Amino acid sequence: MSTTTLPTSVNSVIDGTEAFAPGSRRSGALTICHLTPVQDRLDSRTYIMEMLPLTKHGCSLTLIGAHGLDQMQQPVNFVSIPRRQTRVMRILLAVGMAFRAVRHPAQLYHLHNPEMIPAGLLLKLWAGKKVVYDTQEDHPSMMLTKAYLPSAIRRTASKVVASVERLAARVFDGFIAADSGTLRATARVGTCRKMVFYNLPNLDFFPAPKSTNKQFDLVYRGGLSERAGTFVLLSALRELQSRGLDPRLLLFGYADSRLDRIKIESHIQSLGLSKNVVLQGRIDHAKMAETLSQARVSVCPLLEIPKFRNNIPVKVFESWACGVPVVCSDLPPIRPFFKGKKFGLLVKPGSVKSLADALERLLRNPEETARMGEAARKVVVSQYNNRYESHKLLRFYKKVLGEAS
Repeated sequence: MSTTTLPTSVNSVIDGTEAFAPGSRRSGALTICHLTPVQDRLDSRTYIMEMLPLTKHGCSLTLIGAHGLDQMQQPVNFVSIPRRQTRVMRILLAVGMAFRAVRHPAQLYHLHNPEMIPAGLLLKLWAGKKVVYDTQEDHPSMMLTKAYLPSAIRRTASKVVASVERLAARVFDGFIAADSGTLRATARVGTCRKMVFYNLPNLDFFPAPKSTNKQFDLVYRGGLSERAGTFVLLSALRELQSRGLDPRLLLFGYADSRLDRIKIESHIQSLGLSKNVVLQGRIDHAKMAETLSQARVSVCPLLEIPKFRNNIPVKVFESWACGVPVVCSDLPPIRPFFKGKKFGLLVKPGSVKSLADALERLLRNPEETARMGEAARKVVVSQYNNRYESHKLLRFYKKVLGEAS
């Protein structure tokens, strides 16, 4: 099981040594209870980006989920529920989570992902609680690519999830999305308050980069799959070898299944890249900055599918926070952040040649690459970070509760 190890600066906020004395709560501060379906770990959006920053405002927070923690760390109360193997069982477990949540009184209940909507309906309609739903990603589009679903029913599953999220927008008190593209489908549904909470880096986890020898030329983090451009990236790496370069690539993240991971490993071997590619699994968020900083250039080679035409890839901003420029697929959500700026290069999605050309340019021009990385770090510190988002979330909570902003 992977649990999040927190930097010292964050631990001091949680245990009360920085924000306030243990057992106390600032006058007028909010009590929020989060319910998450994520298992065996602390979801970075829920915990790192949404909960931890609000501890600095004195909020009292509870996190209920199968995260494997069951303890009180002021002002965060971790409540662990049993892990369930199948998605159907996890949905049924949501009902039990609603009853567990009622035993932890809060002013507002913040739910994550469609699996928690049944719990939210119970909390809202049966217990009369204030409920906010956080869709986090474009889940209807995600259903179109889910490997565990037979291809014949993926479109139907997508429509079902979209309908359930529209129901949430009609019934609940608030609706949160990770980007404007995801919110668009429900923006005019219901009368609840709505907001976009961007997945921007929490700088407590991304301190100023240290001067270090780069172990890798390239790094990719996130989903490892055809849709994420993994195979396009590997082909581009092979193309770079044919051009006289011999770059080292760090790939880390999750595959859809063990079989898919084996497929990627076999493809690496078939291209003769075994000595060039290091393949790792998902890492703890507290190690994200250290890991990304090992490379000179970050790569985000997503294919042009419905999900990626709506969702902004968080990996881009995390790499920038580490002073690492990004070569990224030219897709609508991320395009405005690159336009007219020198933080990396945009390439045609799915094009091995376009990706190889951009990577070759940066690898052969280390000074340009370093300038891009420095500019990227500066803009994250000044603009593209979690600080403003956390203030925005706090104001949103207060408006949902009918308090003055």
